[in-house]
Amino acid sequence: MPAVVYWSLGTPALYALLRVLCPPELRLLTLSRGDEAERLSLAAEADAIVVAATRFTEAHLAAATRLRLVQLQGVGWQDTVAWQHFPARGVVLAATPEGTTVPVAEMAVLLALAALRRLPYADAELRQGRFHVNALRPVSRSLAGRVVGYVGFGRIGQAAARRFAAFETRGIYHDPAVALDAAAEARLNVRRVPDLPALLECADIVSLHVPATPETRHLIDAAAIARMKQGAVLVNTARGALVDEAALAAALSSGHLLAAALDVFEAEPPPAGPQLFTLPNVVLTPHISAGTRDAFEEKLTAAFANIVAFFAGRTLRNRVELGEHAP
Repeated sequence: MPAVVYWSLGTPALYALLRVLCPPELRLLTLSRGDEAERLSLAAEADAIVVAATRFTEAHLAAATRLRLVQLQGVGWQDTVAWQHFPARGVVLAATPEGTTVPVAEMAVLLALAALRRLPYADAELRQGRFHVNALRPVSRSLAGRVVGYVGFGRIGQAAARRFAAFETRGIYHDPAVALDAAAEARLNVRRVPDLPALLECADIVSLHVPATPETRHLIDAAAIARMKQGAVLVNTARGALVDEAALAAALSSGHLLAAALDVFEAEPPPAGPQLFTLPNVVLTPHISAGTRDAFEEKLTAAFANIVAFFAGRTLRNRVELGEHAP
């Protein structure tokens, strides 16, 4: 019976759900402390590992002498696993696209609305007895009529666009790998722009939907932010490394940007006391865009089924072909 390690430290309630979802063909192992010693010990027992946001490093791979398969809980493999060393060890990598698209697309809209209306600030102030019935009117904006710019326009970007369109927005997108036909663009009420600068200069809301790679690190840096419209909003549900957080904080403090909403950060969890955490025009959530129970059940059902198929010698779905990405 293959031993499968769930690589994230969870709550008792999450582990109870995992045990319900795990098929009898697999032996599920979970963390109790989440420290490095425990991770190395469990890695040595693992035939397969399910990786979510917690990185699976080269040191973990070295300890995992029985490991044959790393199954991602999502699709972001570039910055979550030591994939460069998998081929030499004969370790296979597979993704789980199921369950991610809808909750992340919903979260992009939710964060944009919360940022435009300064919802967390209003909530926190009210709980302290400060009733700002008029104070937020000069800085609060409606979503209707805004131009949303999608940086990356794959499954999640397009799903977000469908939801934003329901709020009477218009969309523009930039993705070198995606060029929709006129009919598809009309259905989503979007148009393609030639490059990132063109998008940044036109969008009222910039929503990020690209992976973290060396090429995309600090894609939104001080120069990119300077190109953004005065009073624009940045939404990031993708990866924290895409954004230069110090440059973003400066633009929010100066008033160049109206607001930002971040579900992901360069370091997770973020260090204590960054400037972003002190600003009233920032919405912050702890990497939970895909974190609904509905999504988790769909993801883990698909992930466990893929692991069972792999060890039974059947076709592995959503395999990541690492040879073409070799350094």
